[in-house]
Amino acid sequence: MKTRYYHLPRLTGVDALRLDEREVPAPGPREVLVRMRAWSLNYRDLMIASGTYGRALKPDAVPVSDGAGEVVDAGSGVTRWREGDRVAGVFMPGWISGPPTARKTAGVLGGPADGVLAEYVLFDQDALVAAPAHLDSAETATLPCAAVTAWHAVAVTGGLTPGQTVLTMGSGGVSLFALRFAALGGARVFATSSDDAKLERLRTLGAADGVNYARTPEWGRLVAEATGGGVDHVVEVGGPGTLPQSLDAVRVGGRISLIGVLAQDGVADPSAVLRKGITLQGMFVGSREMFEQMNRAIEHHRLRPTIDRAFPFTEAPAAYRYFAGRGHFGKVVITAE
Repeated sequence: MKTRYYHLPRLTGVDALRLDEREVPAPGPREVLVRMRAWSLNYRDLMIASGTYGRALKPDAVPVSDGAGEVVDAGSGVTRWREGDRVAGVFMPGWISGPPTARKTAGVLGGPADGVLAEYVLFDQDALVAAPAHLDSAETATLPCAAVTAWHAVAVTGGLTPGQTVLTMGSGGVSLFALRFAALGGARVFATSSDDAKLERLRTLGAADGVNYARTPEWGRLVAEATGGGVDHVVEVGGPGTLPQSLDAVRVGGRISLIGVLAQDGVADPSAVLRKGITLQGMFVGSREMFEQMNRAIEHHRLRPTIDRAFPFTEAPAAYRYFAGRGHFGKVVITAE
C-alpha cells in the first residue's frame, strides 16, 4: 500500500518540501508502526529546511521531529505497545534516561535522522511515550521538543519550588510551556513580549507580570528592580540578542537556561556570569524519562497546550510559512486529513 510523506531533497527553504509516495514500511522485530495523526513545528524545522541548522543532516531527510498517532502494527519482539495505543515519538530516540552523552543524543529526529512528517512512521519500541489521556493528537504532537525542553529547564535542572521567580520570553512553544509549568509549580512568572495584547494573554496563562520589550529595550533592569534584585531563573530563548538583558534580569547566584537563538544580533559580556555567579546552562530537549515524568504532571493538572493554528497535511508548506512569520501565539500544528 502506498502512503504519503514529505522530504527535503534540497535545503533551500520552505519551497524545498516535497510531498511524495512510498510503500507503508513493515516493522522489524523491535519496531512499532505508527499511523501519524498530527505534527507540530519548531523553529529548528525552519533552520533545517533552509540549511542554516549548523549540524550534519541526513541527505533528503524526512523533516519534523514532533508528532503523535496510534500504533497499527508491531514487530515480534515488541512488548511495550499494542495496536490502538496512542503515542508520541521521543525527540532523541536514544536518550532514555540519565545524563546526556554523545551516543544518547545522536540520531535526533527530523534532520540528523529521518523525522516524522509522514502518514506512517516506524519507531523503535523504546522511542515512544504514551499520549496523555485527556489530550487529542494535535495537542500531544506539541510535546516532544518544546514541552520537554521547558520541563527539563524549569522542573529538572531549574529546581522549581513554590515562590521561585522565573522569567520567560515571548509566546512561542517553549516559553508558553515554561510559563505554565512554572506557574503550576507555584513560581512567580515574569513574561516578555513586544505586543501588549499578547502580554494580556500571557497573564491569563499564569504570568504575574509582563514587560513590553519593544517599549522598554532595557527590560532586564526593570525586571531586576521589580523582583528586588533579579529573578531566580531565566528561560532564555533569544540567544545573543537577548542574553545581555537576561544577565541584567537574573539575581546573583541565579540560573539562565539557554535554549534558543531566535534573536541572533547581539554580544553578551561574559564578565556578568562571573561577577554574579550565574549558572548558564544549555538545554537541548531531554530524555524519555523526562518526557514521561512531564506527561504525568500534565495529566494530573489537566493542562492543555496552547495551539495557535492547525493546517491539513497537504498544506504543510503553508504551515511552515505561517510559522516563519512569527505572529503565532503557541504552537502551529499539522493534522491528518
